[in-house]
Amino acid sequence: MSYSQLDRPVQFLKGVGPKRADAFVGLGVTTARELLYHIPRRYDDASTVEPIGRVEVGMDVSVVGRVRSKGVIPTRRGLRIFQAVLEDETGMITVAWPGQPWLERKLREGDVLLVSGKVKFFHGRQIQPREYTVVARETAEGGVPTPRDAGTIFVTYPATEELPQWVLRGVFERNLDAMLAWVDDDEYLDPAARHRLGLPGLGEALTLLHRPTSVFDAERGRRRLAFDELFFLQLVQAQVRRKATELEPGIAHERTNDLIRPLHESLPFALTGAQATALKEIYADMQSDRRMNRMLQGDVGSGKTAVAVFAMLLAVEGGRQAVLMAPTEILAEQHARGIAELVEPLGIPVRLLTGSLGAAERREVLAAIGSGEAPLVVGTHALIQEGVAFRELGLVVIDEQHRFGVRQRMALLERDDARPDVLVMSATPIPRSLAMALYGDLDISVLDEMPPGRTPIRTTLRTPDRRSAVYDFMRAEIEAGRQTYVVYPLVEESEKVDLLSATREHERLKTEVFPEATVGLLHGKLPAAEKDAVMRAFAAGDVDVLVATTVIEVGIDVPNASVMVIEHAERFGLSQLHQLRGRVGRGAAESHCVLVAEPGEDAAERLGIFRDTLDGFEIARADLRIRGQGDLFGSRQHGKDAMLRFADLMADEDLLAAAQRDARGLVAADPELERPEHRAVREHLFARYRHRLAMYGVG
Repeated sequence: MSYSQLDRPVQFLKGVGPKRADAFVGLGVTTARELLYHIPRRYDDASTVEPIGRVEVGMDVSVVGRVRSKGVIPTRRGLRIFQAVLEDETGMITVAWPGQPWLERKLREGDVLLVSGKVKFFHGRQIQPREYTVVARETAEGGVPTPRDAGTIFVTYPATEELPQWVLRGVFERNLDAMLAWVDDDEYLDPAARHRLGLPGLGEALTLLHRPTSVFDAERGRRRLAFDELFFLQLVQAQVRRKATELEPGIAHERTNDLIRPLHESLPFALTGAQATALKEIYADMQSDRRMNRMLQGDVGSGKTAVAVFAMLLAVEGGRQAVLMAPTEILAEQHARGIAELVEPLGIPVRLLTGSLGAAERREVLAAIGSGEAPLVVGTHALIQEGVAFRELGLVVIDEQHRFGVRQRMALLERDDARPDVLVMSATPIPRSLAMALYGDLDISVLDEMPPGRTPIRTTLRTPDRRSAVYDFMRAEIEAGRQTYVVYPLVEESEKVDLLSATREHERLKTEVFPEATVGLLHGKLPAAEKDAVMRAFAAGDVDVLVATTVIEVGIDVPNASVMVIEHAERFGLSQLHQLRGRVGRGAAESHCVLVAEPGEDAAERLGIFRDTLDGFEIARADLRIRGQGDLFGSRQHGKDAMLRFADLMADEDLLAAAQRDARGLVAADPELERPEHRAVREHLFARYRHRLAMYGVG
């Protein structure tokens, strides 16, 4: 982006200087632009602020007043209480902070405070604030207005000890008009687009955010900045999508039905409507000359593997090869067995390539891959190692794609010998808006329908004092010849949190609770070979109780496992609980998921939602609503580095859909963004997302 006044260092703004500029670094603010985008965290409507004279005992209020007097009051028990008397034009009230005498040094007489809390009676009316903000301070620098001078909305910014609220407000008052005048160069949406989207101009949006006359105005401003975030995120993904699908020709697969029809006829089950729809979308992609770049998303047991096999057979019908890559050897072996059973009537061999193959067997498999005698190949990351060369690779299927890094996936897809179609599979249901945000570079097919006849998993909630009854139930299942899981949130004990750990509880369960059973232990800190051995023993039925952490979240199919006990269930997210529950319910016997959790209002709501539905998509929507967007893009991000600071994927789904439509349309019309009217868009894109584009080899 070309230099503008907004790129000037923050220290040169009025009222800042070198010392305060250092403090601004703690807020992620180093330039005028970053200060302008330091958006308020809270707005208080003056109409909801009670005049102090009308405040009564028992009310929960917000008041604004000037500190008339202050001091620290000791008590007989040694507790020191800081008190301040607040005054407005209607009266006075005492505000007390027990145990916080240090506020005596922080607050001054003359400060204007915004205080929220319940009004109690203690030698008169008194508020013990749950929150307070210094909204104005009389200083030698002068010129700081009181909130009542500023309008009807009290604005509260994210602040620090070094940069308190009153300082931030003063800096904004001195510089906001100038910074808003510099914004015009950043505007990239023309008036027609703004009108179509119902959004204000950028300068107006920032004015509404910093100087709102109503909470509705502030929300209008936020939605404009939310659209900007979503649009440029979708523009990155549209560029990646274009590179993956259009820059070079793909493979137009020819369908003969020589393999697909016999597979249909040999299946012991009928495809669901969702599977049929997904296959129609996949076949349309594969038979076009545009490279397929599609995600197949579906809950555990929704039939993703069957869909993948049909897609792989379309590639084989045209004389090409298809490969499925799984994140672990044991999962790859499971896929190889399952696919082999499905295609056995067709006489098609399935070859397995993993890192544990012996040298002779590996050479034999590599030779079969290179000659084309292995039309269907299943493997792990061993598929992307040196020496693996396909005769003609037509389709790559990646299972549990989030378990692979970007570079691992690209190594299999960007080959010198072919540009295969790509189908990635995910058993983690996520809401449509989140899927669009995370995977805007992919076309998405969804399996939102479960095959008939699947036995529902019964989910129950139990408090820790019922643990012995849970063990009795597990024992009965074990005696009936079935297997059980017990999952803990920690590998080892921690002094920081009072939680049960897998290693300690494994010893207790093995020696005290189930001495007659075989109890195994599985967690992420074990060596890979030991983890693999434990999972194989459990799959073979040699382990009755598997004590584990969430390392089993993506595991193997053990039809004999009928009970999943999750300790401290309140510590897990709903989507994670759903993945864990999916480890059972894979056989004919009725399966159970028992959540052992401490009682609590918040936990009861979340776990009640989980107990009452088996729909992974409904659970994912609830999880996003309750827990928020969190870590969406692979690494925890804060402040100015966060991918989404203003957009709310639940509230702004309409903006996300519009952003994706506009971004894809722009890339289709002007792929390199070379037209003069797109100059500002191009500059924004490469200034803000250059590193993300480079990750995918774009730009």
